[in-house]
Amino acid sequence: MPSLVKARWDPTPDLGLPRHERAGCVYEAYVPDALGGRSIVIGGETAADVADAERAVVALQAEATGGLADSEALARLLLRAEAVASSRIEGLQIGGRRLLRAQLAARIGVETGDATAVEILGNIDAMGWAVEAVGEGDAITVDVLCEVHRRLVSGTTLERHGGVVRDVQNWIGGSSYNPCSAVFVPPPPDAVPTLLEDLCRFCDDDRLPAVVQAAIAHAQFETIHPFVDGNGRTGRALIAMILRRRGLVTRILPPVSLVLATRADDYVAGLTAMRYGPGADERQVRTATDRWIASFAAAVTRAVRDAHDHRHRVGEIQAGWRRSLDDVRSDSAARRLVDALPGAPVITVQTAAALIGRSVEAANNGVALLLRRGILRQITVGRRNRAFEAPELIEAFTVLERRLASPAGDTVASPPARPVPPRPPRTP
Repeated sequence: MPSLVKARWDPTPDLGLPRHERAGCVYEAYVPDALGGRSIVIGGETAADVADAERAVVALQAEATGGLADSEALARLLLRAEAVASSRIEGLQIGGRRLLRAQLAARIGVETGDATAVEILGNIDAMGWAVEAVGEGDAITVDVLCEVHRRLVSGTTLERHGGVVRDVQNWIGGSSYNPCSAVFVPPPPDAVPTLLEDLCRFCDDDRLPAVVQAAIAHAQFETIHPFVDGNGRTGRALIAMILRRRGLVTRILPPVSLVLATRADDYVAGLTAMRYGPGADERQVRTATDRWIASFAAAVTRAVRDAHDHRHRVGEIQAGWRRSLDDVRSDSAARRLVDALPGAPVITVQTAAALIGRSVEAANNGVALLLRRGILRQITVGRRNRAFEAPELIEAFTVLERRLASPAGDTVASPPARPVPPRPPRTP
């Protein structure tokens, strides 16, 4: 059973703080059950929810092999959506256009001074590395989790803590200076290494369905809270790694975090319920576990549904572009850019050349043609760097964010449950 460890908090005196912030206290840190050897039993309805979620993810992967000329472009786009949403849960908010321009600026070495964008770009890098580093059947190790975290906080004020398992007590909620009024206090630092090793062994055990394993592992990671900060985003990257390791995700990562961000209250309540007290009986444990897994599986299914719809919208946009390029050779730079733009809706001539594997001259001609046909629009990144964006793709991405923020999947009938970018203007 889990345990509560009592400890004394004696802060360093700081005359710059109010008296109540300088006071010591006795607090209780929560140490969860190890996952090794734990019996996970779910009810029939939850098992059906899990089966629905896994079928949906498999179908999304199968669909990605056709329809889009470059399914990897869609994979990159949805990976970006997942990283943005995971950051949004932590209070980091940014619109798609601003992020894409910051991403291009970073690629071409232009300083933007956008601290929020830097943090979210770190999350994109961490999420991308995670799904590439862990292939089907590969081990998920503590070192892998630490590298995800290191990439996540690279370039931020937390960089010195990047990839370092904490050796101090942390806490959630309450005061920033002490755990006396915290909502939750994770395990003491000396318990963290053993719990992390146990978690990784659980992640490498294939006896549970992949969605169940991802749900349980994510909840356990968030309970352990092994890093000073950045645990939520690292823990959501762990979801992607498990789905990838189990072979459920092969190409397209469903943006589960977009749904979890929309259902934030249910998400937090589900994680909290998994932290049952030392006196909980078997029925309470099973009920909490069952409800969390059912909620998580439903989020996966919803994410797949909206990713599927977005894939079709991107396909419609590309089909319209191709019709406008009927008089252009199929192997031209312009046609290749049409295939690649969903993964990089903001480009320079140089990044376009690298994207399609053509010379800068050929890419320049292709970009010029797409400008004339209204597919691209010229912008400036930094003070004087000429760049180009595909407005239709950015607007489609905004619609996806707004739709996933609606509890019912329809922002007209069910307004967004969290801050989202404004609705794109209607095309006349």
